[in-house]
Amino acid sequence: MCASVKYGSRGPALIPRMKTKHRIYYITLFSVVLLGLIATGMFQFWPHSIESSAEWSLDRRSVHDAPLVRIPMSSPIPERGDLSCRMHTCFDVYRCGYNPKNKIKVFIYPLQRFVDEVGVPISSTGLSREYNDLLSAISDSDFYTDDVTRACLFIPSIDVLNQNSLRIRETAQALAMLPRWDKGMNHLLFNMLPGGPPDYNTALDVPRDRALLAGGGFSTWTYRQGYDVSIPVYSPLSAEVDLPERQPGPRRYFILSSQTAIHREYRVELERLKEENGEALLLLDKCSNLSQDLASVRKRCYKGQVYDYPQILQESSFCVVLRGARLGQATLSDVLQAGCVPVIMADSYILPFSEVLDWKRASVVIPEEKLPEMYTILKSIPHRQVEEMQRQARWFWEAYFSSMKAIGMTTLQIINDRIYPYAARTYEEWNNPSVVKWSSVNSPLFLPLIPPRSPGFTAVVLTYDRIESLFRVITEISKVPSLAKLLVVWNNQNKSPPEESLWPKVTVPLKVVRTKENKLSNRFFPFDEIETEAVLAIDDDIIMLTSDELQFGYEYFNYLYTYKMPGDIKNWVDAHMNCEDIAMNFLVANITGKAPIKVTPRKKFKCPECTAIDGLSLDQTHMVERSECINKFASVFGTMPLKVVEHRADPVLYKDDFPEKLKSFPNIGSL
Repeated sequence: MCASVKYGSRGPALIPRMKTKHRIYYITLFSVVLLGLIATGMFQFWPHSIESSAEWSLDRRSVHDAPLVRIPMSSPIPERGDLSCRMHTCFDVYRCGYNPKNKIKVFIYPLQRFVDEVGVPISSTGLSREYNDLLSAISDSDFYTDDVTRACLFIPSIDVLNQNSLRIRETAQALAMLPRWDKGMNHLLFNMLPGGPPDYNTALDVPRDRALLAGGGFSTWTYRQGYDVSIPVYSPLSAEVDLPERQPGPRRYFILSSQTAIHREYRVELERLKEENGEALLLLDKCSNLSQDLASVRKRCYKGQVYDYPQILQESSFCVVLRGARLGQATLSDVLQAGCVPVIMADSYILPFSEVLDWKRASVVIPEEKLPEMYTILKSIPHRQVEEMQRQARWFWEAYFSSMKAIGMTTLQIINDRIYPYAARTYEEWNNPSVVKWSSVNSPLFLPLIPPRSPGFTAVVLTYDRIESLFRVITEISKVPSLAKLLVVWNNQNKSPPEESLWPKVTVPLKVVRTKENKLSNRFFPFDEIETEAVLAIDDDIIMLTSDELQFGYEYFNYLYTYKMPGDIKNWVDAHMNCEDIAMNFLVANITGKAPIKVTPRKKFKCPECTAIDGLSLDQTHMVERSECINKFASVFGTMPLKVVEHRADPVLYKDDFPEKLKSFPNIGSL
């Protein structure tokens, strides 16, 4: 049986013909889809401009979709900028309020296109890729809020990174039109290239009322200490060129200069230094024999020889960073990325993030007038210190310079620390790498540290044969409330300890451990008798300390000293009978990254029983060896972990005129 087939004038009707209205609908739908695919393809393969990729807000709007705002010619202009502004005078900290996370909330204004009355934009470049990246990073961070009522800080979506692209008057008027402007109170502007020819002011020329300025070229004349934030000039090469980290150490060149637009007087002086020091100094300039295209930016030349930039920076120990028309130079970022120690010669320049970063650890700052002496100055720096500075320079770049995100987050953290100082980052957190990379030192994270089996602390007293002094020390220590046990390390193999009946009567367990060899390192041995986490290591001649003073800080590092001390330091201490205290300080400072805490006033050393015969410290060579051991230990550690500290911790009220019974530590400071 065959099914009948209808024929029409156009052949067999195998598919029922659509109704006209349905056909129009599907044709329209197909056309929309096709146009969408074509547009997507063109977007993917058409060359992008900085403006066309400007999407940062949470709704991911393009700058082309932003509403147009016309600025009336009569719109008010903000004041130039108050140089007297400080956080307590021009910033409303009460707007930030209290929150459990101690973190400010930042609101970013919606994207708008500002034009004057005739339709000319206030900026010749629109939203730059750099500012787009910055706003995107902030909007993705914990600082961001889309609730304007919760905001503590306001950031305009008006790009003022590069003053060269701005119309100064119209940009200022646009800022004043922002709904929460309020004379710039609690507003933050980012600018990296301030000023313009011929004078090149060191701060943004746009009138900005009381707004905070994160600026890339501040001088001591324009920087408002504790209010503005000095930021680096971002180098685009950071994202375009991958420079793998290089191990610190000697390089092919001692000094390298790579800047191409420096003042002629500086160039002449550098050429003179080159003549005097030969191959130790490499003086580069732009390549005149290459076409001046984008690729030539990554090239430097010397007498016709072409070098890749910034790769060549990794071949030098020191890299010169001179002031140009502006104080802030992107070269500084390139130099840090290369792990080259920057030699900064820019008088009155406020270094990036200098409020929190210790630039002495990563750079050498030389007055411009000392340029002729640069080589001599740099030669006086010890090799070990140069290596540490190379390491620190690279870390500074990774943590604070490597991206617009890093720059933005660092800026907000600095402001956050001002507003919540009790929760601020410490010096160590800002300046010490989070991961110790020195191969000679093991990380303490995997060591068998166990919870304490007993509260309080154990006093370990190292002694030889000063019986009277030893007993006085034991008597004083036994008065300390937190003392859990006394352990006397008897280091004399030729003489027995006193009989039990002769020892002072104390209320805590007292045990004498006889050693097999007379070694200073025995004081740091992790004896089984030590059942507390805290240990006080003390000599038998330290009789000037009071029980109150002994109640202050101590830490448990005996295991590390005995089994994890790098190199041959412990053997050196035992062989020379010296510097065990310095070795312990090296170890603790290297692990914690912290300086020691001074807890009592300076006191004169008193030891009635000490004579020139039995006193180690009275030997003429003793102090000479202590200087030698510092150099020795620093060489083994591969760095100088000891920290300079001017802080002293004292108990509250210990010197005040209060009744003694009201003081927790009344007997501190007396001799």
